[in-house]
Amino acid sequence: MTLLAIDLGGTKLAAAVLSDDGAILAEETVLLNGRRGNGVGALIAEQIRKNIEQHADEIDAVGICVPGISRRETGTVWAPNIPGWDDYPLLAETEKVAEGSPVFIDSDRACHILGEEWKGAAQGCRNAVYLAVGTGIGAGILADGSILRGAHDIAGAVGWMALERPFDARYVECGCFETNASGEGLAKLARRMLAQVPHRPSVLRAVHPNELSAGTVFEAYEAGDETAQEVIAAAIEFWGMAAANMVSIFDPEKVLFGGGMFGPAGRFLEQIRDEAKKWAQPIAIERTEIVLSELGPKAGLYGAARMALKALANGGVKNVQ
Repeated sequence: MTLLAIDLGGTKLAAAVLSDDGAILAEETVLLNGRRGNGVGALIAEQIRKNIEQHADEIDAVGICVPGISRRETGTVWAPNIPGWDDYPLLAETEKVAEGSPVFIDSDRACHILGEEWKGAAQGCRNAVYLAVGTGIGAGILADGSILRGAHDIAGAVGWMALERPFDARYVECGCFETNASGEGLAKLARRMLAQVPHRPSVLRAVHPNELSAGTVFEAYEAGDETAQEVIAAAIEFWGMAAANMVSIFDPEKVLFGGGMFGPAGRFLEQIRDEAKKWAQPIAIERTEIVLSELGPKAGLYGAARMALKALANGGVKNVQ
């Protein structure tokens, strides 16, 4: 059996053809180059069309991982980083070019944990949480062997977790946790700190505010910059609190950290564990492993393939557990 997996991000699209045992047979990454709405849909459709042609119509199913909400009832998707995708009919658009191969769509949160459960750090787990920390933050939740999606397909939107008080208007756009501890959040916090302590020396002052990123914060941290060290210390606290909440609520076997920030933040995993232990239910945290993703940026591809494979095994039912 051969599967086509597509992992859509905010700036690029990855596509891979996999066998049903998880071997990657072909792989390609394409930049979105500013495409919006229908343009992104057309790019996905072209990848499907091209791969079906190149593999002599051997594609048994297509799995698509999207950065947002996949609505099971309508086949439409919402993706905040793709302008024009408020309720985009992705299933209908892709089925037109799939030449009879079934298409299955799920959120990146679900696909990340499915990929890790299949070929990564969550193998053998029936209860695990994947915290994806990148430009934004989301969580894929495996509960008693099933993906937790919620009543409106929004479960795992942990960027909105309330982790400090009082409420700040900055949280309206993307939530408390994401504002403080995502890649964008680290850059924003660094800018605020530089503005609040204008006379403190910092290598970050040499960077134009519009170009200051999580990457430059990590570079400054390595150079011993005081502001960068405070930003990272605050992020470690938030990551630890988030892990503690996942442990206390879901009692998982493992909490996985992945996404673009882990990565460079992987070196802080022991400090994150120590922070989580302060906050979490004490028996649960002692029995929960906090680990890094093993699949890294390929978690979405493996998860999209796994999702399609499970759906086929379930008779083609959309968004199977």
